[in-house]
Amino acid sequence: MHTRKLGMIAFIATFGGLLFGYDTGVINGAVDPMKQDLGLTPFTQGFAVSILVFGAAIGAAVIGRMADRHGRRKTILLLSGIFIVGTFGQALASNWQILSVFRFILGLAVGGASTTVPVYLAEMSPTEQRGSIVTRNEIMIVSGQLGAFIINAVILNIWGSDPDVWRYMLIMGVIPAFALLVGMLRVPESPRWLSDQNRRGDALHVLKQIRSPNRAEAEMAEVDALLEKERKSKTGGVSDLSERWVRRLILIGATLGVFQQFTGINAIMYYGTQLLENSGFSSNGAVIANTLNGVFSVLGITVGILLINKLNRRTMLIGGFFLIALFHVLVGLSSAYMPDTAFKPYVVLVFVVAFVFSMQGTLGPLVWLMLSEIFPLKIRSFAMGICVFVLWTANAIVAFGFPPVVATIGIAPTFFIFAGIAVVGLIFTITTVPETRGQSLEEFEAHARKRYA
Repeated sequence: MHTRKLGMIAFIATFGGLLFGYDTGVINGAVDPMKQDLGLTPFTQGFAVSILVFGAAIGAAVIGRMADRHGRRKTILLLSGIFIVGTFGQALASNWQILSVFRFILGLAVGGASTTVPVYLAEMSPTEQRGSIVTRNEIMIVSGQLGAFIINAVILNIWGSDPDVWRYMLIMGVIPAFALLVGMLRVPESPRWLSDQNRRGDALHVLKQIRSPNRAEAEMAEVDALLEKERKSKTGGVSDLSERWVRRLILIGATLGVFQQFTGINAIMYYGTQLLENSGFSSNGAVIANTLNGVFSVLGITVGILLINKLNRRTMLIGGFFLIALFHVLVGLSSAYMPDTAFKPYVVLVFVVAFVFSMQGTLGPLVWLMLSEIFPLKIRSFAMGICVFVLWTANAIVAFGFPPVVATIGIAPTFFIFAGIAVVGLIFTITTVPETRGQSLEEFEAHARKRYA
């Protein structure tokens, strides 16, 4: 019964991840008919797409602190309302300015979900299941993107001649948003947050719903001890940046986040349909073919999660950067030098899909995992907030810059640039990134303090 209750809580909360994936992926198929209906230029198109990600950067920084103050459950309920408002607003927008305002609002919810949902899941989970339960959110994110690609393909093939077809694609996101709202009304608050608010009785009551009675009592004692330790060690956030080794770890984490985004994965997630159309697919064919990016994204992250506890982090990062650089070069070469035959778009598709699989099997889940491992206890949330803000900002730069860059220099040179960035990321990993596998968080903290002092 306790396991079933925990499973239901995790399922409901990860609708936040599903919305994260859907709202970042749906624009992929919607942007072309949207461009025609609203008369978007490469600049306004890039702005309207990327403004969601700029909103996510702000949401990650601001809403994460809100969750500390008001609770995880209340914050996720608030996010579900923002998802609903943002979805309706963007679907009904009459020009690119209104569209951009509501995509920014939607971005606040996406960024807030990217920080609050994993924290809620981690705090609800028993130690031995924490990894598998928290990573369900990553699977739901890529499943949301895949769902968006499939829904786009179906809607486009049914109503493709309707100038409002992009609105139908966007409005579908309101269904999981309502599911999240209704579902979160039925689940409890995080026991860790309740205990931190000196509501020990409420925290124990929640634990007894999702643990055996003896386990709940034992875990409550452990939570009390951990909270006391945190209260003694926490010094307030910003003051800890005076320590050189802490600044070095934050720089490493933020740089990993930038490299994760500058591999170009979200250029594919946001503009994959346009890329395939430019490579030779018909408009409808590109939307259908783009669903393979979603399929292999899910497959890649599933393989990555299976390998994370079996291979060293550095090994996976190095292998990931190598494969990413390789497939970017192959996309660029096939785009630039293959003759324009019926076979060409399928070759480009194979290399793009191989890149997506490689990226989602390595850097995709791994960077998020390492960000949760490398920071000392006393500033873990604060340091994570800095790095996630930088990561989302890098995501926004890619989303904004990809259309005008491709329009200016073409597909092949753009992917050669991505390949060059991946090579720099490979060198950075070899020379700078520490190994965290096989060490407790406390052991790594002691090691990092000595290494980077």
